[in-house]
Amino acid sequence: MTDDSQRVVGGILVGTGLWVAIIFVMRNVLKSLLSWHGWMYNRHGHMNIKSSIWMFLVRVFSGRKPMLYSFQSALPRLPVPPVKDTMRQYLESVRPLMEDEQFQRMEGLAKDFEKNLGPRLQWYLKLKSWWASNYVSDWWEEYIYLRGRGPIMVNSNYYAMEFLYYFPTHLQAARAANAIHAIMLYRRKLDRAEIKPIYLLDRRVPLCSAQWERMFNTSRIPGQETDTIQHVAESKHIAVFHRGRFFKVYMFYDGRLLLPREIEQQMERILADKSEPQTGEQALAALTAGDRVPWANARAEHFARGKNKQSLDAIEKAAFFVTLDDTEQRYDTANPVESLDSYAKSLLHGKCYDRWFDKSFNLIVFKNGTMGLNAEHTWADAPIVGHLWEHVLSMDPLKLGYAEDGHCKGSLHPNLPGPQRLQWDISEECQNVINSSLNVAKALADDVDCHIIPFSEFGKGLIKKCRVSPDAFIQIALQLAHFRDKGKFCLTYEASMTRLFREGRTETVRSCTMETCAFARAMIRDDTREERLKLLKDAAEKHQSMYRLAMTGQGIDRHLFCLYLVSKYLGEESPFLKEVLSEPWRLSTSQTPLQQVELFDLKNHPELVSSGGGFGPVADDGYGVSYIIVGEDLINFHISSKKSSPETDSHRFGSNIKQAMLDILNLFQLDKKNVK
Repeated sequence: MTDDSQRVVGGILVGTGLWVAIIFVMRNVLKSLLSWHGWMYNRHGHMNIKSSIWMFLVRVFSGRKPMLYSFQSALPRLPVPPVKDTMRQYLESVRPLMEDEQFQRMEGLAKDFEKNLGPRLQWYLKLKSWWASNYVSDWWEEYIYLRGRGPIMVNSNYYAMEFLYYFPTHLQAARAANAIHAIMLYRRKLDRAEIKPIYLLDRRVPLCSAQWERMFNTSRIPGQETDTIQHVAESKHIAVFHRGRFFKVYMFYDGRLLLPREIEQQMERILADKSEPQTGEQALAALTAGDRVPWANARAEHFARGKNKQSLDAIEKAAFFVTLDDTEQRYDTANPVESLDSYAKSLLHGKCYDRWFDKSFNLIVFKNGTMGLNAEHTWADAPIVGHLWEHVLSMDPLKLGYAEDGHCKGSLHPNLPGPQRLQWDISEECQNVINSSLNVAKALADDVDCHIIPFSEFGKGLIKKCRVSPDAFIQIALQLAHFRDKGKFCLTYEASMTRLFREGRTETVRSCTMETCAFARAMIRDDTREERLKLLKDAAEKHQSMYRLAMTGQGIDRHLFCLYLVSKYLGEESPFLKEVLSEPWRLSTSQTPLQQVELFDLKNHPELVSSGGGFGPVADDGYGVSYIIVGEDLINFHISSKKSSPETDSHRFGSNIKQAMLDILNLFQLDKKNVK
């Protein structure tokens, strides 16, 4: 090798090494910057000097045009909180729910755990946190979701609604086609990593994007002791259900994605198909709605070979699942309560055999053109599905649009092969399992009491004038409503995300606090307005503080959950952990965030946005409440409970929520002030 060649090779090696070193340093500096969460403690709309400098540095080290997964290696790991802090926060959270004698007993158990078993279990968690990307998420997915042996319908899956007041077309095939095309465009952007990273704080603080990886081509597979998640790299078709028949529909022809009018053409062919379901086919999907073990046994016994395996593969390896529902659902202004309750129940469980609950998500399009989603919970949390749904709703009526006759824009394809009808050979023995699963699912579905409240008296616009966090305001209203509804307080679950950390999912904010209970009692006692306002401010500040702790990895419930798993692994009995993990969440709440505000003109068209979604009750004698803050003047509440419980009534609770919201706003007497 000549001297010139050596110099060139040496220069390349040095340049490459320098480039790798620069990237390594930038990544680690960014990781250190993202580990600091002091910016959370600034007053809303104000930024101190330290936070401003930090923000500038984050922007510098983030690069010019980051893509969806650009920040993954720079996100910090979820920290393991000290046992002492978790014990203190736990005792603080249960104090308003326990009598003095019961609390003193629990305090003794907690102190004993903190002194003896706790440090040993903590050592194992610390060890895991050093080598795992996230010390919680894999256990959370396995033990909270995949190992559950009961039905995932209602108990785990959740739903998303579309527009309430806007109906782009009455044609079922056209609506399905635009939605399917928009979803496939989203998948293409996702495959190319063209979706922008998700941020907090005015697009400056990146969140983890790991949950997007299994959005498409994914299905939950039943097992004897635990289910698994099956994800395939590529899928060129979708699975469609209509009137008891299953179809495989390819989304590509001549190397390109089908256009909306061409997809509508395929949907029209399915709707026009008058063939009857094969023996056992109509209720087949009920297997995914019932208990998991019978489904696992039936899958191994009856779907492991031949045409049944091929057809099942077509469903499980589809990009996603579509139901062309033969019922009509819509918000009816002449019958608002019943129409919305029916719409919610249909999205949550349908007929129990017309959704494939194991798929990552189901697109459901009703006979009159209304639509919605049903999503499986294991692979991701609701904000990830919500991001996709916002994309679909922003594209459907405005960017894709419809012709004057209600059909999709464009023209039919003269040579497009039709959908493939899936073939089944379902034995009598398998039919018995299907019918058994259907009976289990129907009993569960019939017991669900859903109620939707489009709360339009006021929204976050007025709440912000009260100088109270909208989320804190709503959570305090829920506590007051529950106190009036049941005459007591309960352990309350509010979902908070931990996606500031790598592979983060959720943490619990225990919204029932001493401060919130004091405020609720003051409202019942009819204390003076000034006393109530002071207690409200204290409760709101406490809620904000707990929310920050949860988001920054200092919550307690995931820590307690992992400590319990380690104790079981080591064969150690902990009376404290056993009791803590068995406490029921009788009020489970979640906010559906609107993440892509720029996609919607909320000021001029607040009706053109998702009306949120909901989930089933977590406890048999409790409530599930989901809410979405839409623009400045609307909040939609989705309430669920079980009809079999004498303690709950979703409609009664809804009335209490409305009254609580109005009563809290009235404390501020905004109508008596010159508020602009």
